[in-house]
Amino acid sequence: MEKIEHLGIAVRDLEEAIPRYENLFATPCYKRELVESQGVETAFFMVGPNKIELLAAITEDSPIAKFLAKKGEGIHHTAFAVADIKSEMERLTNEGFRLLMD
Repeated sequence: MEKIEHLGIAVRDLEEAIPRYENLFATPCYKRELVESQGVETAFFMVGPNKIELLAAITEDSPIAKFLAKKGEGIHHTAFAVADIKSEMERLTNEGFRLLMD
């Protein structure tokens, strides 16, 4: 693994969360993205050299909606930058980690 690519934070309401996190981080949201295949809308922030991603469900059966129902708002994932995703996935599987997606 080369570095932490970003931290993902699940939020219930992206429109409410963006201004709150803009104030917290003292920086504007620089990108929003709709990922319909995952049932999520995201908003990104640069905090120094680090990226933070807010994730809000757009469907009731999305992974983020299920996470929020079970655990509430908070850190959802840490994304790592790697040189070769396929070999890293194989390495982690061989080490006993359970991958959420192929």
